[in-house]
Parts: sequence; C-alpha cells; structure tokens
Amino acid sequence: MTPGLDVIRDDLREIARRAEEDLRRLDGKRVLVTGGAGFLMSYLVDVLAARADSARPRVVVVDDFTTARRDRLSHLASHPSVELRELDVSTLELAESFDVIVHGASIASPVAYRRMPLRTLEVNALGTLALLRAVQGRSLDPAGRDRSIDPAGHDRSIEAFVLLSTSEIYGDPEPAHVPTPETYPGRVSSTGPRACYDESKRFAETLAVTYFQTYGTPVRIVRPFNVYGPGLRPDDGRAVPSLVDDARHGRDLVLHSDGRPRRSFCYVADFIVSLLRVITRGVDGEAYNVGDDREEISIRDLAERIRAVANAPGRVVVRPSDDPDYLTDNPRRRCPDLGKLRALGASMPCVSLEDGLARYARWLAAQDRAGEGS
Repeated sequence: MTPGLDVIRDDLREIARRAEEDLRRLDGKRVLVTGGAGFLMSYLVDVLAARADSARPRVVVVDDFTTARRDRLSHLASHPSVELRELDVSTLELAESFDVIVHGASIASPVAYRRMPLRTLEVNALGTLALLRAVQGRSLDPAGRDRSIDPAGHDRSIEAFVLLSTSEIYGDPEPAHVPTPETYPGRVSSTGPRACYDESKRFAETLAVTYFQTYGTPVRIVRPFNVYGPGLRPDDGRAVPSLVDDARHGRDLVLHSDGRPRRSFCYVADFIVSLLRVITRGVDGEAYNVGDDREEISIRDLAERIRAVANAPGRVVVRPSDDPDYLTDNPRRRCPDLGKLRALGASMPCVSLEDGLARYARWLAAQDRAGEGS
C-alpha cells in the first residue's frame, strides 16, 4: 500500500461527503487530469476513482514525473476506470475527446522551479497552449460553445477546461488589496528569481481567457492559496513542509525571514471540495480564488503552532538562507477574497490549521516508516 494512504483515505471520505452533489455531476464523464500524480491533482484523481462502479468517471491521468512521486497513484494501476499515461504535457497531442479537462501539470515547488526555470516555463506556457489547441477552436455549436472533433469525425463539446493557476500571479499586493480579489491585476516582476513560475502562470491565464474570448472555450481558472497536506514532500521548499519536518525530527524550526510575512493556509481536502465546485459550476471565462480566508497568520506564528502540534523541543530561530535570492519578490501578505467562490455556493473551509497540520504530520510519519522498512 502507498505509504500514508490511510490518512489520504480519511480525507477522501470527507471530500466525497462534502462534495457529493458536485461529484454526481461528473458521473459518467470522461475526465483528463494533467499533473495527476502531483500533490493536488492526485487527490482529485483519487476522489474520482472512488465513485461507485456504476457512476465512475473515466479518468485519464497524464504526468511525466518530473517532480511527482511514481508511487503516489500506484494503488490505481489496475483500476478499471483510471488510465495512467507517462507523457510530457508541453508536447501533448490528444487522440480522443474529453468532457472535462483539469490542467494541473506544473512545477510548483520553489526549490524545483529555481532549479528548472526553462522546464517550468515550458510546462506552464507550452503545456497550456498544447491542450487548448488540442481541444478547442475548430468549430462552434449553435449555442456558441466550442466543439472539438475526435479522429472518427464526431463532434463533441467539452464542458469545462479548468486551469490550475496560482495566487503567485498577484505578486505582493498593497495592504488595501488584502484580502485579494480576482480583479486585482498583480505586482509581479517579469525578471526576478520567481518569474519563471509567476509569469508563465500569468501567461497561461491569458492564453486560456483568450481562447474563451475567441472560441467560447469553457475555461475556468483556479488560483490556489497556500495549500498544504499529505503529498507535499519535506524537501519541497515551502514553509509548511519545511517547518513540520524540523519539528518532527526535534530540530530547531528555521525561518529564513524575520517571520513577519503573513499567509492564510488551506488544507488540501478543503481545496479539493472547492475545486470540484468550480469544475462543475464555475462560470466560463472566470477566475476563482480557492483557499482559506478564516485566518491570516505570520510565518513565525505558523512555526509556533507547528511546534505546539508536534510537541517539539526545538526553538523557532531565524537563519539566512543559503540562497541569496530567497527573499527577493517574497510577498509580505497573502490572503484570498473568496466572495466569488461563495457565490457558487461552495462549501467553505472547515479543517482547522491545527487539525490539518496533525494530519500532514501523520502522513510524513508513514513515509518515514516506509523508508525505514525499505
């Protein structure tokens, strides 16, 4: 069994209960999920695969495993309604049509995208363009929606093309724009150390919206805000996995800033519930913030809470990063305005930070035990 899958299964049961109506709307649909072995998308694949036999969507998962773990979806290798394809999304060609496409392929870890800036640009920009070209723009049905044509020549309309973007597209908002609405244009450097990720995501959004405006392509954009939980590797480079890993191993919890930047953190189960609402009921051509707006806390406060949850002996300390550009373009605040999501009737976040951190720590412990036994 995949290490820590019991923790993920508990999350999946919760997601299925809270998003039952939205999952029912996907029953029988053909769904393509790119980046499907990654942190966020693997949860979506799992919850779709868990539907009853008579109602399962047909799910095709595409991932080239640049950053994803190969064992994350190994439990679905023989699943009758899930097909795993190892492919590069930046050169992807589709030989069949789908009802729903969720484009989540990306290199989102700061450590990884700083190491692979050109690959990050290719996946975010060229991957999005390849998918849009593959399914859109060849004809419109009488209602004005795009109609894709499969190799047999049959017209088939795609119902939703959902692009996973990022809250990073906002850059460092002025205080007057926090919580940040989807209408905020962003303050983002096009040449800084984060630009390969931030700007390629912005370009992907522009591509998607332009296809909507030109062809009526039913695109919907999701902007995740600091999502964490099982699946995030301890060496990911983001605050939660780094600090939880420090705490669990009795080390000092190391901050590479003064601890004053503020964030709102969203547990992965809450994120997937809201994502499903956007997939099934989002408005075409619109972007949606998805995150947790209940609490915006400092990184130092986050570290102290992790220390308490883990009952860790280490102190919270500040040490400069080995990366001289670590703090360059680092946003001071990040918190979503979820008004548009609420307007869809989405179930709002309900997993507390402490509960989410405890679940994540249990998953990491399972990874440790699997490593010791290998």
